[in-house]
Amino acid sequence: MSTYAILGCGSVGYAVAEELVAQGKEVLIVDRDTDRVEALRDQDLNAQGGDIREESVAEEVGDRDVVLILSSDVAANKEAVSNLQARGGERFTVVRASDPVSADELTEMGADVVINPSSVIANSALRSLEAGELEYKARQLSGVIEDTSKKLAVLTHDNPDPDSIASAAALQTIAESLGVEADILYHGEIGHQENRAFVNLLGIELLQRDEVDVESYDTFALVDHMRATQPELDHPVDILIDHYEPDSEYEAEFSDVRPNVSSTSTIMTKYVQEFDINLSEEVATALLYGIRAETLDFKRDTTPADLTAAAYLYPFANHDTLEQVESPSMSPETLDVLAEAITNREVQGSHLVSNAGFIRDRDALTQAAQHLLNLEGITTSAVFGIADDTIYLAARSKDIRMNIGNVLQDAFDNIGEAAGHSTQASAEIPLGIFTGIETNEDNRDTLLSLTEEAVKKKLFDAMGVDGETNGN
Repeated sequence: MSTYAILGCGSVGYAVAEELVAQGKEVLIVDRDTDRVEALRDQDLNAQGGDIREESVAEEVGDRDVVLILSSDVAANKEAVSNLQARGGERFTVVRASDPVSADELTEMGADVVINPSSVIANSALRSLEAGELEYKARQLSGVIEDTSKKLAVLTHDNPDPDSIASAAALQTIAESLGVEADILYHGEIGHQENRAFVNLLGIELLQRDEVDVESYDTFALVDHMRATQPELDHPVDILIDHYEPDSEYEAEFSDVRPNVSSTSTIMTKYVQEFDINLSEEVATALLYGIRAETLDFKRDTTPADLTAAAYLYPFANHDTLEQVESPSMSPETLDVLAEAITNREVQGSHLVSNAGFIRDRDALTQAAQHLLNLEGITTSAVFGIADDTIYLAARSKDIRMNIGNVLQDAFDNIGEAAGHSTQASAEIPLGIFTGIETNEDNRDTLLSLTEEAVKKKLFDAMGVDGETNGN
C-alpha cells in the first residue's frame, strides 16, 4: 500500500487527510502550527510539528510514496519541493499553487501535479451550475409536455438521420414517462442503408407527416431540426432541442440549443439521466449510435459531454445490433452509383465533384460522397445524379475552413433547394433550370453532359477553388 505525507495542513490539507485516512491509507501530517498539530492528534491523525521549508522535513518524508505539499504559503511550498528534489529518490509529488504563474514555476521545479485551488473551485462551481441549469431545464420541459391534452408530435428533420431519429425516440420516451402519448413524425425518406437498418432493427416507429391528422396533436417539438425551415404547420413550435442554431426564429415555449456539443443525442441523454428514466435497450442503442454517427465514432468534433453521454449509454445498448446497423449489405444500385462516381470524379485541389449519371436510388449518392471523402488528399466531396427530372446532390466535408451547407446554398439556393451544415449537405435542382428540355431516351447523353458541366462549374466556383484539375 502506498504511504502518504501531507506538508501544511490547513483546510485543504485536512480535507485530503480525512479522505485518505477514511480509505485506510497511512498518512503522516507535518505542520508548523503546534495548536493545529495537537488538534489533529486529538482526532487520531498522525501529525507532528515541523517547518516544511526545513531540509529535515524533506528527510522525514522523503521515503513516502506520495507527498502532498498543501500549504497556503506558496513560497514555503517551493522550498519544500526544492528540498525533496535535492534529496533525490522516487516519489509522486502534488503541490498547491496560488495562480497560473506559480503553477508553471512549481511544474518546472519538478512537481508531478500542481493544484490551483481557485481553478478547482471555479470548475466545481461551473459543474454545479451546469447541473442546476439542467435540473431547471428539465422542470421546464416537463411542464410543457404535461400541458399536452391531446398528443405530442415530435418532428425530425427531413430525411432524418440517426441522431434526429434517436433524439426523437428519447423525447417520446420522456413524454411517455410523464403520461403523455407522443408520435415521431418525419418528412421525406428514411434514406441510406444504415439509416433503414437502424430503424428496422431497433423497431422505432416513425409516421409520415403528410399521412397523419395534425389536429390530433396539440404540442409540437422540433428535435435535431438542423438548418430546417419553419415546418409546414398551422401550429407554433412548443419545444425546440438541437445542437445547431436554427436558421429560423422560433418562439418556442421551451428551447435548448447547444452548439457546444456534437449531437442532439448527447443533449437528450442528459435529460434521460435527469428524469431518471429506465431506458429501453432500443432507445439506449439508438442514442449511442446517434452520438457515434454524428462524431464519426468520436473522430470528429467530439466534446467531453459526448463522451460522458456515450459512457452512460454503453452498458444499456445492444452492441450486436450496433454492429448490424454499421455493416449493412450494399445494394447493387448503390454499387453501380459508387462505381460511376469513382470513374467520373474530377478533383481540384482537395475538392472532388463527380457525376453518377442517371440513378434510381438517390440515397446511393450520400454513400458515394462518403466513400469518396476517404480518398487520399480529399477534404470535400460532392456527388450528383439525375432522377425524375431532378438533379439530386449529396456532399460531405471534413475541411474545417468550409461549411458545405453554406456552399450548396450559395451555389443552388436561388434555383433549387439546399440544406445542411458544416460537414454534410444536400440539394435538389429542377433539371430544366440547366437544360430547358425534357428528358427522353434520345437526349439522355446530351442532358447528362450539359448538367455535368453546369453543376461542376457552380460547385467549384462556390467552393472558391482555383487551380487545374488533377487525377486522384
